[in-house]
Amino acid sequence: MAEKKELKELSLVDVVKDIAGRLKVDYETENNEICIDIPKESGTGTIMAMSFSHGVALMDLDVRLKEEVRFELNPSLVQPLEIIYNKESSFVHRFNGKEDAHEIRHLESAMISSNGKHSNMVILPAVEPICFFNIEINRKRFEEKIGDFLPDMDSDLEALFRDVNGVNLFFYKANYSLDIAKCIEEIKQCELSGFPRSVFIEGKCYEIVAHHLRQYVDDSSDPDNRKILRQATVKKLEEAAEIISSELDQVDNIIALAKRVGLNQNTLQNGFQHLYGMSVNNYIRNERMEMAKGLMERTDLNITEITYKIGINSRSYFSKLFKERYAMTPTQYLKILKPQKERSKTT
Repeated sequence: MAEKKELKELSLVDVVKDIAGRLKVDYETENNEICIDIPKESGTGTIMAMSFSHGVALMDLDVRLKEEVRFELNPSLVQPLEIIYNKESSFVHRFNGKEDAHEIRHLESAMISSNGKHSNMVILPAVEPICFFNIEINRKRFEEKIGDFLPDMDSDLEALFRDVNGVNLFFYKANYSLDIAKCIEEIKQCELSGFPRSVFIEGKCYEIVAHHLRQYVDDSSDPDNRKILRQATVKKLEEAAEIISSELDQVDNIIALAKRVGLNQNTLQNGFQHLYGMSVNNYIRNERMEMAKGLMERTDLNITEITYKIGINSRSYFSKLFKERYAMTPTQYLKILKPQKERSKTT
C-alpha cells in the first residue's frame, strides 16, 4: 500500500469488492452483505457493506491504515446521496476538481451529493483510527418510496431528494444526534443472521435517515432552541457530570459549569433532563446524597463533617434532603450501620 489508491465505483458493495481486489484479499459474502479484513501489510480493521431495496446501502468502515488512501466515486448518470457519520479520527472529503476540502471531525456527520462533473473523494489519513458509518441513497430508485412525502418536506430537503440525477453539488455537516449514535451502535452489535439480520439493519438505516432529516431541520433553528441532543453534546454533558462527582464539595453554579464544558446554560439544563431525567440541581443533589451515604458506610465521619464534605453548609438542610431520598434521617441510618461496623472491627 505504498502508493495512494483511488477506488472508482458507485455502489458501496462494489466499492468493498474493488478494495478487496486492489488489496488482493478475499471477501466474504452472505445474502446482501459483504465483508473484508484489511491485510497486515496494509493495516488493520474491517470493512462491511450491505445493500437493500429502493437504492439504499450502507458501509461500516473501521480501520487503521499504514498509508493514506483515497476513495473516489466515479462520475455517473445517477449520483447517490451520501450520509457519513464519523465515530473516530478526522478525515477529509472534497469534490474532485474543486479546491475546497471539508474536514469531517469526530462525532460529525456529513450529507453529500456530487454530480457528473465533480465526484466525491474521501481521503483517509495514515496511522489514525478511522471509523465511519455511511448510508448511501440512490435517489432515482428511492423516489418511488419517498415521492408522496416530498411536498411536505422542508424545501431544501425536497430539492435535494428531487435532484434524482445528481445535478447539483451539496455538502452539509453537523454534529450527529444521540438517537443516530444509538441506532449505529445497535447495528454494530446486531447478532442476528440471515433474513432477520437484513430486515433489522435495513429498518435501522431508515430510522437513521429519519433522525437525520429531523436533525437537518432542527439545525436551521437557533442553537439555543434546538430540541435534538447531539452526540458531541452528550460528551460535554458527561464531562459536566464527572466534574460534579469529583468536585461535590465546591461544585460551580450552573452558569460556571456550563461555561467550563463549552455549553450554554439552556443546553446544559435540557441535556441533563434528556440524558439523566433530571435538572442539573437535582443531579447534584442526588450525587451529594449518594456520596453522603457512602461516607457513612465507609468512614467514621460524623454528620457535621459529612455535611461539609459534600458541599452543604446546613446540617438541617442535609438531613431534610437525606430523608427525602432514603426515607430516614442521617442519624437513623448511622444507628442501623453501627452494629455492622462494630462487627467488622472485631473480625
